[in-house]
Amino acid sequence: MNRTAPISGELLRLKSEIYTYAKGYGLDFPEVIFEICDYDTINILAAQGGFPTRYPHWRFGMDYDQMSKQYSYGLQKIYEMVINTDPCYAYLLNVNPTVDQKIVMAHVYGHADFFKNNYWFKNTNKKMMDVMANHTTKVRRYMERYGVEKVEAFIDTVLSLDNLLDVNLLYQDDVGRKRKVEKDKFIEPDQYDDDDRVQALQTFLRSKKKAEEKAVEEENKNNPKAKDDLEIIREPEGLPTRDIMGFLMEYAPIKEWEADLIGILREEAYYFLPQRITKIMNEGWASYWHSTIMTQKAMKASEIIDFSDHHSSVMAMSPQRINPYKIGIELFRDIEYRWNKGMFGKEYLECTNMQVKENWDKELGLGREKIFEVRTTHNDITFIDEFFTEEFCQRQNLFTYKYNSRTGRNEIETREFEEIKKKLLLSLTNFGSPLIEIESSNYENKGELLLRHVHQGVDLDLATATDTMRNLYAVWKRPINLATHYDDKEVKFLFDGEELKTLG
Repeated sequence: MNRTAPISGELLRLKSEIYTYAKGYGLDFPEVIFEICDYDTINILAAQGGFPTRYPHWRFGMDYDQMSKQYSYGLQKIYEMVINTDPCYAYLLNVNPTVDQKIVMAHVYGHADFFKNNYWFKNTNKKMMDVMANHTTKVRRYMERYGVEKVEAFIDTVLSLDNLLDVNLLYQDDVGRKRKVEKDKFIEPDQYDDDDRVQALQTFLRSKKKAEEKAVEEENKNNPKAKDDLEIIREPEGLPTRDIMGFLMEYAPIKEWEADLIGILREEAYYFLPQRITKIMNEGWASYWHSTIMTQKAMKASEIIDFSDHHSSVMAMSPQRINPYKIGIELFRDIEYRWNKGMFGKEYLECTNMQVKENWDKELGLGREKIFEVRTTHNDITFIDEFFTEEFCQRQNLFTYKYNSRTGRNEIETREFEEIKKKLLLSLTNFGSPLIEIESSNYENKGELLLRHVHQGVDLDLATATDTMRNLYAVWKRPINLATHYDDKEVKFLFDGEELKTLG
């Protein structure tokens, strides 16, 4: 796709102006390259996660069609798009008025600063533009070799598992790139005229493994206990694990090109994972800075009404879902306000005089420093857990909704702070999905997977769990067991390739 163009003229001047303001406030970001495009192009980019090149798959077309219809019906408008790379690429809509372009540029510089400095983005691959292009080439070659339907069907199966990730792996320098060197070396499709050499390689590797096992057996043949142990299939190291895609890639009985596809999709899933776990913070930080830069530096008097209209529409809260822009920006503002006045620490928390607390002001002026610190060290869960206070909840007039089937309307469920915070944190824990890990890959010595539902307040949806187990079966090719708890009792389910059974 080559439907974008570098900015020029007035937009280039505006970029220089907003850049100066952003740097003046202490924002620290890599080079940001702005390009201009029409709405059809920005829809394509949005459908592909912001990247101009992605592997061929029907879901990108489906997302593009949905976004195009929402724009046509006036239900949605994308103002900006920015990618976490170095340099950062950002796209401006060519029909936006000047005030919108300034808002977007300031917003983008906020995102770029967050990408560079937030701890959870530390190990993401900043050259992902090239990686995505390489993935596209490899998937197309697999499709040419094995058929579009076969490859796409396997991708469908793996994509249904791409939320089964381990957030803790974001600490690792090579996150998402497991076995990358080996795969590039051995299974680039254009190295082979047919599958014979691939099969020969697999045979060699299996023979090597058997030889190693035989050597261990010889070494321990005089040890009865060791001999008994050899009768049991050994579990791989690293169990239990929540990195289910990584485990399948390493140990599932699949062909090398299928393992490579899992590796490709896993690498992309881990690349996008930090954006998923910092959505509130990231959007709040960018919104804080576009608001600050516009209201204090960049906005002309003639632009006040347009800015207010567009800013308020972005910040509007919906009864159906939380608005990350609104919650994020208000929390950063609240933190800045509290740390400027010294409304934190033991003395403040232990004060029981509400009038004193209401007028508390130590004139510390630490607010700006504090929000920069928070943007570096937190993710959404820790952000909400630490700074979402009862006072903030009351000031924002927050409450939870619940659908009333009798009236057919969403109605206020509760205004209780503890319930509101609990519900918000549950929605953020593993993105509101149950937390699943592989406990055993040889359950009852049958070569079956045993999954365990780590209950952190999110119950299993049995229909979704069945679909997940069905797709895992398609990759593992052996029955899938799942253990969970209902009413403090352990219940196990088994998917045997045909139906789900309850084991008790």
